[in-house]
Amino acid sequence: MKVPFFAASAALLTIFACSVPSTAADPLVLSDIAWEAVPATGKSKPHLHVSHKRSNSDLSFDRGRAELDTAQAALRGGAGPVSFTVVHEAGTLACTGTLERAFEGEGGCRFTSDPRFEAELAARGLAPERRSDLLAMLLVDATIELADGLAREGVKVKDNDDLIAAAALQVTPAYVHDLKSSALVLTDIGDAIACKALGVDGAYVRGLEAAGYTRLKADDVVSMKALGVSPEYARAMNHAAGGKAQ
Repeated sequence: MKVPFFAASAALLTIFACSVPSTAADPLVLSDIAWEAVPATGKSKPHLHVSHKRSNSDLSFDRGRAELDTAQAALRGGAGPVSFTVVHEAGTLACTGTLERAFEGEGGCRFTSDPRFEAELAARGLAPERRSDLLAMLLVDATIELADGLAREGVKVKDNDDLIAAAALQVTPAYVHDLKSSALVLTDIGDAIACKALGVDGAYVRGLEAAGYTRLKADDVVSMKALGVSPEYARAMNHAAGGKAQ
């Protein structure tokens, strides 16, 4: 049942903007990034659509990320040239382009990674294999604090993909802590990510616990959630089985 996680995270792992000029030979720089500001339509809020090679995604301004404030302010302006910079522990994304009107325009980008961040990743066995991994970490707000917090909760990230997916889906230490229950055995970051992708939360797990279920594998809990099994239905199933749920 981990397939839904990959389907969900695939739509979340790319969000981009633009950067200052640098030589193509600079190993810290990633270029060929494009952005497009998209105005509000219907229930959709203004957002930034970013693409790099075959990857593309949308960056929302409503996740409370202070480092995006300058970008939002710049894109809120009138027609004409525009530039903005996003500074994150993963590196710096500096952007230039043109607006037709507020939140409608496009431009190009480069990303310069921070060697200190790479060193911190390497110290945790998370050294990136691709420069684009570091860009993705900036875009989804993957941080050292997140990696360390998840490790403290017993679901240590194993590689860059784990960290990026956890950040993209907002699998936080607090979320993992809330999932913990006698009903759910949770020791793998992939399982925590799968739970979040399927909408499993602490209340759902505690409902299963109250229904008499103990030490379920994450795959079992995710399967029950995916099939629409409510805690009330689980309680009825357990009662029909003579209270022998495991």
